[in-house]
Amino acid sequence: MASERPLRRDYVWSCDMPTRWMDNDVYGHVNNVTYYSYFDTAVNRYLIEVGGLDIHAAPVIGFVVESHCRYHAPVAFPEALEAGLAVRHLGNRSATYVIGIFRPGEDSACAHGDFVHVFVDRATQRAAPIPPGIRDALAALHRPEDD
Repeated sequence: MASERPLRRDYVWSCDMPTRWMDNDVYGHVNNVTYYSYFDTAVNRYLIEVGGLDIHAAPVIGFVVESHCRYHAPVAFPEALEAGLAVRHLGNRSATYVIGIFRPGEDSACAHGDFVHVFVDRATQRAAPIPPGIRDALAALHRPEDD
């Protein structure tokens, strides 16, 4: 899935991802760096809504240690977008997500990428096991054939 243009069926969960006026650059389309914000928003929305992550008080949190994005078709404000999410790798202390950005009703991604979280103890900032509730939520997104 890394080089070809992914399809909606490549993802397990999805959410809306509205564009904002500030997302556009002087060339009239969403700036490349904004896609990383979309990725981060989709992942954390899932962790909060499905995994029960308390972003303010959880003793274990995820740090982004790597991310990539490939662009296939430009989008611009005020387009409505959708993000698809799956987990390519689920380890004891880390997870690799794959994310696709889609226009509503379109099957091919406008952009896609991956995003690696290492889970750490909030206090010590050392790697820690993924908490059970979050692990269960990530397991529901896991596509073992991608490992």
